[in-house]
Amino acid sequence: MDTIGSLLADECARTILTETVEESLSAEELSERCGVSPPTVYRRLEILEERDLVSKRIQPDADGHHYNVYTATLDRIEVDLTEDGLNLRLTRRDRMADRFTQFIGDMR
Repeated sequence: MDTIGSLLADECARTILTETVEESLSAEELSERCGVSPPTVYRRLEILEERDLVSKRIQPDADGHHYNVYTATLDRIEVDLTEDGLNLRLTRRDRMADRFTQFIGDMR
Protein backbone atom coordinates (compact mmCIF):
# COMPACT_ATOMS: atom_id res chain seq x y z
CA MET A 1 0.00 0.00 0.00
CA ASP A 2 2.15 2.77 -1.29
CA THR A 3 -0.38 5.58 -1.65
CA ILE A 4 -3.27 7.05 0.28
CA GLY A 5 -5.55 6.03 -2.59
CA SER A 6 -4.59 2.36 -2.37
CA LEU A 7 -4.84 2.49 1.42
CA LEU A 8 -8.36 3.92 1.20
CA ALA A 9 -9.28 1.25 -1.36
CA ASP A 10 -8.58 -1.39 1.30
CA GLU A 11 -11.83 -2.48 3.00
CA CYS A 12 -10.16 -3.16 6.36
CA ALA A 13 -8.52 0.29 6.44
CA ARG A 14 -11.80 1.99 5.50
CA THR A 15 -13.66 0.08 8.21
CA ILE A 16 -11.05 1.08 10.79
CA LEU A 17 -11.47 4.72 9.80
CA THR A 18 -15.27 4.67 9.84
CA GLU A 19 -15.49 2.74 13.11
CA THR A 20 -13.12 5.11 14.92
CA VAL A 21 -14.70 8.39 13.84
CA GLU A 22 -17.03 8.63 16.83
CA GLU A 23 -15.29 6.41 19.40
CA SER A 24 -11.80 5.20 20.18
CA LEU A 25 -11.43 1.43 19.79
CA SER A 26 -8.79 -1.16 20.61
CA ALA A 27 -7.23 -3.37 17.95
CA GLU A 28 -9.19 -6.32 19.32
CA GLU A 29 -12.49 -4.45 18.97
CA LEU A 30 -11.51 -3.39 15.46
CA SER A 31 -10.62 -6.98 14.59
CA GLU A 32 -14.18 -8.03 15.50
CA ARG A 33 -15.78 -5.15 13.60
CA CYS A 34 -13.60 -5.67 10.52
CA GLY A 35 -13.97 -9.44 10.54
CA VAL A 36 -10.22 -9.97 10.17
CA SER A 37 -7.43 -11.23 12.41
CA PRO A 38 -5.74 -8.96 14.97
CA PRO A 39 -2.40 -9.10 13.07
CA THR A 40 -4.18 -7.77 9.95
CA VAL A 41 -5.70 -4.93 11.96
CA TYR A 42 -2.32 -4.09 13.53
CA ARG A 43 -0.71 -3.92 10.07
CA ARG A 44 -3.40 -1.54 8.84
CA LEU A 45 -3.20 0.55 12.00
CA GLU A 46 0.55 0.88 11.58
CA ILE A 47 0.11 2.18 8.03
CA LEU A 48 -2.77 4.48 9.03
CA GLU A 49 -0.64 5.90 11.87
CA GLU A 50 2.31 6.45 9.53
CA ARG A 51 0.00 8.43 7.23
CA ASP A 52 -1.43 10.36 10.22
CA LEU A 53 -4.95 9.06 9.54
CA VAL A 54 -5.43 7.59 13.04
CA SER A 55 -4.02 8.53 16.41
CA LYS A 56 -3.20 6.20 19.27
CA ARG A 57 -3.51 6.79 22.99
CA ILE A 58 -3.23 4.61 26.07
CA GLN A 59 -6.50 3.68 27.76
CA PRO A 60 -6.25 2.52 31.40
CA ASP A 61 -8.87 0.05 32.63
CA ALA A 62 -10.34 -0.63 36.06
CA ASP A 63 -8.00 -3.61 36.63
CA GLY A 64 -4.94 -1.38 36.44
CA HIS A 65 -3.94 -2.62 33.00
CA HIS A 66 -3.71 -0.42 29.96
CA TYR A 67 -4.09 -0.88 26.24
CA ASN A 68 -3.97 1.23 23.10
CA VAL A 69 -7.08 2.69 21.52
CA TYR A 70 -7.25 4.31 18.10
CA THR A 71 -9.21 7.27 16.77
CA ALA A 72 -9.55 8.47 13.19
CA THR A 73 -7.91 11.81 12.51
CA LEU A 74 -9.07 11.90 8.89
CA ASP A 75 -11.95 14.32 8.50
CA ARG A 76 -12.43 14.80 4.77
CA ILE A 77 -11.13 13.58 1.44
CA GLU A 78 -11.48 15.71 -1.68
CA VAL A 79 -10.73 14.28 -5.09
CA ASP A 80 -10.04 16.58 -8.02
CA LEU A 81 -9.85 15.31 -11.57
CA THR A 82 -7.40 17.33 -13.63
CA GLU A 83 -5.61 16.81 -16.91
CA ASP A 84 -2.68 15.56 -14.83
CA GLY A 85 -4.80 12.88 -13.12
CA LEU A 86 -6.47 12.58 -9.74
CA ASN A 87 -5.41 14.80 -6.87
CA LEU A 88 -6.39 13.86 -3.33
CA ARG A 89 -6.62 16.47 -0.60
CA LEU A 90 -6.99 15.25 2.97
CA THR A 91 -8.26 17.25 5.91
CA ARG A 92 -7.43 15.97 9.36
CA ARG A 93 -9.34 16.52 12.58
CA ASP A 94 -7.83 18.49 15.39
CA ARG A 95 -8.53 16.73 18.65
CA MET A 96 -9.26 18.84 21.71
CA ALA A 97 -6.06 17.63 23.38
CA ASP A 98 -4.03 18.60 20.31
CA ARG A 99 -5.63 22.05 20.21
CA PHE A 100 -4.96 22.51 23.94
CA THR A 101 -1.32 21.49 23.54
CA GLN A 102 -0.94 23.90 20.63
CA PHE A 103 -2.65 26.66 22.64
CA ILE A 104 -0.26 26.19 25.57
CA GLY A 105 2.70 26.08 23.18
CA ASP A 106 1.58 29.33 21.57
CA MET A 107 1.37 31.03 24.98
CA ARG A 108 5.05 30.39 25.69
